[in-house]
Amino acid sequence: MDINFEYYKVFYCVARYGSITKAASALGGSQPNVTRMIKLLEAQLGCRLFVREPRGIRLTETGERLFVHVQAAWEHLMAAQEEIRGQDVEHGGTIEVGTTEAALHLFLLEALHDFRMEYPKIRIKVHNHSTKGILKDFGAGNLDFAVVTTPFETPEGVLCETMCQFKEILAGGLQYRHLAKGRAALEDLATCPWIGLGRGTATGDLYQDFFRRHNVDITLDMEVATSDLLIPLIRNNLGIGFVPESMAAPLINKKALVEIPIACQPPGRAVKLISEKGRGRTRAAEMFYRYLKGRVAAQPGGCR
Repeated sequence: MDINFEYYKVFYCVARYGSITKAASALGGSQPNVTRMIKLLEAQLGCRLFVREPRGIRLTETGERLFVHVQAAWEHLMAAQEEIRGQDVEHGGTIEVGTTEAALHLFLLEALHDFRMEYPKIRIKVHNHSTKGILKDFGAGNLDFAVVTTPFETPEGVLCETMCQFKEILAGGLQYRHLAKGRAALEDLATCPWIGLGRGTATGDLYQDFFRRHNVDITLDMEVATSDLLIPLIRNNLGIGFVPESMAAPLINKKALVEIPIACQPPGRAVKLISEKGRGRTRAAEMFYRYLKGRVAAQPGGCR
């Protein structure tokens, strides 16, 4: 028998309050509509569930038997609801975030630290892969959010929001400090050993396009899979390469790296937050989303 579960909800409220009027008020509906649903439920079950009395209504014997089961089911559903809603700011919850190495260091790491200080009961799982790997996991529904650096192809049906923008500089180890004295043309640097993300990665393809636009044929001498490997290799004089300015700045200040000025501007880049359109978030995930949005609104501009 296919009975609308809304009827059981109405039945539960009427039985609990012993009044059509009070049940209608609790449900936010009208008395006629509550009465109609009770009559429909009685018709589909083929029995009377309530008896009218001067001071309200009471359950029939059959109604009493039904109420025992409906009350148990209702309390079970409410307990499940509270368990799900318990994944909130007060009781905790878990957030699944996928991020690339650059996005982690440029934006997310500090944001995670501050968020955890404010909401210590919320657990955060951070998944670190390439941009393509993160987007694949996000598309499979394994992540609440993806925080990645441009460029990438934005999946359909998602929200893609800029968290911050950053620029990159060409850097080298101390062996290349002679190149820091002037502003070199890219073609003058073509004979240097170059380090970068390999073909097939979003950043690697971005810079190959950048070289082609400037009519320079540069082949990487060392290819890496993730951006966290760039600075250690560059610092150890294995070649020159483009790195985020804010990540290189501390080492430049310590004279462990040098910036190599060039005559053209490297491609502009950004850290983006990707979330699902129209997909319900847990309370913990919603709080994290609002926190990030508020942080960006309070500190607009470039990445740290």
